[in-house]
Amino acid sequence: MREHDFHDAAPGRRTRRGRFDDDEPRFLKRSRTATPDVLNAGPDLDQPETGDRWSSWDDAEHGPQPQPDWLVTELAAVDTELGVLKTGKEADVHLVRRAVPDTDRSCLLAAKRYRDPEHRLFHRDAGYLEGRRVRRSREMRAMAGRTAFGRQVIAGQWAAAEFTALSRLWRVGHEYGGIAVPYPVQLLGTELLLEFVGDPVEGRAAPRLAQLRPDGTELGRLWEQLVDALVVLARAGLAHGDLSPYNLLVHDGRLVLIDLPQVVDVVANPQGPEFLARDVRVVAKWFVARGLPARVADPGGLTERLRAEAGLP
Repeated sequence: MREHDFHDAAPGRRTRRGRFDDDEPRFLKRSRTATPDVLNAGPDLDQPETGDRWSSWDDAEHGPQPQPDWLVTELAAVDTELGVLKTGKEADVHLVRRAVPDTDRSCLLAAKRYRDPEHRLFHRDAGYLEGRRVRRSREMRAMAGRTAFGRQVIAGQWAAAEFTALSRLWRVGHEYGGIAVPYPVQLLGTELLLEFVGDPVEGRAAPRLAQLRPDGTELGRLWEQLVDALVVLARAGLAHGDLSPYNLLVHDGRLVLIDLPQVVDVVANPQGPEFLARDVRVVAKWFVARGLPARVADPGGLTERLRAEAGLP
């Protein structure tokens, strides 16, 4: 699998609080008021008899083909809010059931909703945004000045960047293997609907790698999967940008990458090589601390391999 394989892919004092990345992997509370503003633009007298809203599938940008068999795309479907999976500084993730009334057609989705411009946006966002461009000079100036409009543009860029990266990587993983990410169901405004990775009966999300204590054999298998995924990213010219054991899920023995809004183009972004190297250092340190031999989880050797795969000098 080489680079051309990717070109046709679908486009003060701090108190200790639960981080966006280390909440419990299950929904925390019931919420009926968390629908995004873009879906609540005004009164709607045509409400479904069950659920919280009609499916927004028809209005959204859809994920890559082929669509999974489990996905509900019928326009007669309704979405029901089941609760909050995790909260964070930049986005909240809610659990949503999409179902067709009076049938057995249903699926669980993770609704990632980015904060509006009045809330704090991504910390250290300037470094991640290097190399990203928008078509209109007015938008570029607004982004640079962090005006209210500029912050809105940036928020939309985060959602769109994650949707695009997930679409591209899901198709690569589907066709060639080597990487697993949640299927990106749809994008509408600053809401990204994703495949729910976990127990569909209990509504319990798959555990993060950081929560596990794998033994030697399992630890080695997970490291091999991680290396394969990083190679796929590098061949696509990308780095995760914020990789850690907190944004790697383990579902049925499979390592799944999540949280890719800050995905970095390692060629276009001047800081790209450092983001790539930092990703490797963070995860290698975790694996070595859990018992994987340092000669296996060698950050220097893996970084050089990834730089070569990405075509970096």
